[in-house]
Amino acid sequence: MTDLFSAVDEAAALEDLHNRNMTDGLPVIIPTPARVSKMVLASGQDADMVLGAMGPANGMATLEKVAVAAVMAGCLPDYMPLVLGAVKAVIDPRFDLTEMQATTHCTAPLIIVNGPARHTCGPVSSSYGALGPGHRANASIGRALRLAMINIGGGRPGTSDMALLGHPGKFSYCLAENEEVSPFPPMHVDLGFDSQDSVVTVIGAEAPHSVLFSGDGDDPNQYELLLEILAIGLANAGTNNAILTGGMATIVLNPEHASVLHKAGLSRQDIASEIYQRCEMDGAEANRLCAGFARKTLKPRQAFTGPDQLLILMSGGSGLYSMVMPSWSAGANKNSAVSVKVEADFYCEVPSFVGA
Repeated sequence: MTDLFSAVDEAAALEDLHNRNMTDGLPVIIPTPARVSKMVLASGQDADMVLGAMGPANGMATLEKVAVAAVMAGCLPDYMPLVLGAVKAVIDPRFDLTEMQATTHCTAPLIIVNGPARHTCGPVSSSYGALGPGHRANASIGRALRLAMINIGGGRPGTSDMALLGHPGKFSYCLAENEEVSPFPPMHVDLGFDSQDSVVTVIGAEAPHSVLFSGDGDDPNQYELLLEILAIGLANAGTNNAILTGGMATIVLNPEHASVLHKAGLSRQDIASEIYQRCEMDGAEANRLCAGFARKTLKPRQAFTGPDQLLILMSGGSGLYSMVMPSWSAGANKNSAVSVKVEADFYCEVPSFVGA
């Protein structure tokens, strides 16, 4: 059973949660027993079910504790399967959550949603401003994971979360792939899932880096320039990927840029291969710009160990800008992405008599 606190009213309860360092700095919904019970009921599972330990504090993530985070974040009960999927992803040992929470790098878990749950457990936006304000599911699902990482995992700024500056994605970082518009198969299908599966993929990511590209529609080789621009964004000399090498990174193509690459006859795998080949750091330049890492002379290096380290999806509005998210490139598993099939079948209608 989750610990119970008391207060004279919700305003006092909010101040108490702030004083206990149990918020992300913004106001939260007070997780009353009735609200938490409603969220647990939506999962169709037992409140005391243990999902696993969350580092660095190694607190046990029970379903009830995750439900508390979801309530505090402002989630609707419909969102609970996606929140649970995201929590399961980050507590997977491959995600290196303890190391990620404790690093000085600005990495944050980016949640990517694929499959029918984009609609049935949302809607989770995949269009204009998907990573910005105005999308309740995106904002509250991403925020629920962060609040779980604070209150279950113990990640608090300056003591256990040692990010030197962080970035706004540490409040909330969630979007869906626009499968209906994308010219490519859904990302989760290329990751080995069935098209009708609902999947949450979580990867440690920096803030989005804007990639500007306006090609010449009459030039059949314009796609090569787009690939080069994307590679520069991912693996310039200021990124961990270029210097530490080996960590996965994310590419979010807008519909127009996805169309340019698709019309050139490239599959998602082809795009990854082409960008991978362009993500090479010159040894002399690395030594000139990154002397602190040059105790052993830096040699020419690929930023990634292979094309499979590039996670590519299509989302956002159409136009000039796609986004890339370089990564931390550290930890035992080198910033691996983890995908979890969403157990949306457990979702059940919440009876109207359940209190608020």
